[in-house]
Amino acid sequence: MAVQVSRISRTDGPQASAAHGPARARRAPAMPRGWDWPALALAALAALPIIAILVAAPAGGMEALAHMAGSVLPRYVVNTAALMLLTGTLAGVIGVGCAWLVSAAEFPGRRVLAWALVLPLAVPAYIAAYIYADLLDYAGPVQGALRGLAGNGGGGVLPDIRSLPGGAFVLGIVLYPYVYLLARAAFAAQSLGQFRAARSLGAGPWRAFWRIALPAARPAIAGGLALVLMEVLADFGVAEYFAIPTFSTGIFRSWLAMGDKQAALKLAAIMLLFVVVLVALEASTRSGRSESRDARARAGTPLVELSPALKALASLACALPVLLGFLVPVLHLGGLAATPAALGATRDLAAYAEDSLWLGLATALACLVAALLLVFARSRSHSPLVGGAIRLATLGYALPGALLAVGLLAPLGAFDVELTRFARDRLGYAPGGLLLTGTSLVLVYALSVRFLTVAYNGIDSGMATIPANLDAAARSLGAGPARVLARIHAPLLAPSLAGAGALVFIDTLRELPATLILRPFNLETLATRTYRLAGDERLAEASIPALILLAAGILPVILLHRTASR
Repeated sequence: MAVQVSRISRTDGPQASAAHGPARARRAPAMPRGWDWPALALAALAALPIIAILVAAPAGGMEALAHMAGSVLPRYVVNTAALMLLTGTLAGVIGVGCAWLVSAAEFPGRRVLAWALVLPLAVPAYIAAYIYADLLDYAGPVQGALRGLAGNGGGGVLPDIRSLPGGAFVLGIVLYPYVYLLARAAFAAQSLGQFRAARSLGAGPWRAFWRIALPAARPAIAGGLALVLMEVLADFGVAEYFAIPTFSTGIFRSWLAMGDKQAALKLAAIMLLFVVVLVALEASTRSGRSESRDARARAGTPLVELSPALKALASLACALPVLLGFLVPVLHLGGLAATPAALGATRDLAAYAEDSLWLGLATALACLVAALLLVFARSRSHSPLVGGAIRLATLGYALPGALLAVGLLAPLGAFDVELTRFARDRLGYAPGGLLLTGTSLVLVYALSVRFLTVAYNGIDSGMATIPANLDAAARSLGAGPARVLARIHAPLLAPSLAGAGALVFIDTLRELPATLILRPFNLETLATRTYRLAGDERLAEASIPALILLAAGILPVILLHRTASR
């Protein structure tokens, strides 16, 4: 989901990370070579932002890069790396610790907490940032109460939440479920015999965990951390609201605030290097993940017996992330939504919801059509070119929204200039401005590239369940590939299409940076409205649209937990 919601592993469920390649293709009778071309064309359109950045970034030579290296670039690199390091550490500690407790011990509330620990993933990180800034700022209720208790009438009691550590805290408490889910699945699949053998040889619970359980789960944990780091790299809302100079905020500032397109493209190219490293890291962890299960995984036999005091601590340790990452934002937003300021700001809410609705539906439809064609081509083409092109196209989810927007604006802007010149010189038509850039069409295109992987993996998992002999039977009766797709696959894939479409729709509602950069001036979604109101310190007025976005994130989390349970 953009956030930020995905399945345990983004190749294992309806929401997929671009870090993962497509699922194993289902082979059927080879289709005509002509059907490779639509797939290649769609893949080229999806890969356009990457290609554009790589082509356009070298313009301006080394002099421009040297100027950036002496001014803003070190700050962006250091802050982005530090934010990733701190967030990854916090998410790793919470995710691994809670996953081990839930998998290996029995304590009060364990069954409820096992699924509740996933709920923070439903909270967009930028909304959590608005909540904690409102609560923990100097003038907020928490610091005011602490100053009253401490008798400190002037100074601040807590560190400034609008800082790099504050941003890492907010991101960590809403992103740790990525690590938690993968680590929990890995711990549940480990051999009971190995752990008991270590205990019989005198190893205590901590040593057995450190020497046996943790190394075996390391690939899964690394995969979860890679997903967390991708989300941190893509974050714009938290970094911008907390005034943390990162690559995402730097691209946004260079392109929109300063009008320096070359600087934005160079930052995007450097940011792309981070993406490549994270994608490679995540891909390298998948081969080491164990899928074996034993009787302990089936029966839920506890590996560690806790004393009553430790059981209480375990319950508290697992409840605290749920409290901080989900309950605090929900309860505070609920309280703000009941105020007169919030209720008075609902006059135009229907218009923002309408803009969000049609944008989500248009993006979902585009993603479903493109993903269905790609899955159909991949399952029938033996061409390595098609497979490679589709893998490139499904990197979109790993691309930060700011990078994606800049990568599209550069080529589309140049094309738009030529199109406008052609219309004026050859057709005698003088448009008032650019014909494509700044329109809803470009925004839908960008969001479709961003979330194509979500639709692709959802449909691909459904396609794998369709027997290949159905295709062979239809072809033997003279049905062409188009008719097979329309009359056989589309009806059988209806549940997968509905699930994938719903996830794309929800992710589109919550997407912020790409929408901010590419939206037309007359389009305001629930996400951009929340961002604008919170930026003006009108959080009460932003509370109702924020609650709608938060509620929309519950559906992917439910699907996520069901996948984890299976």
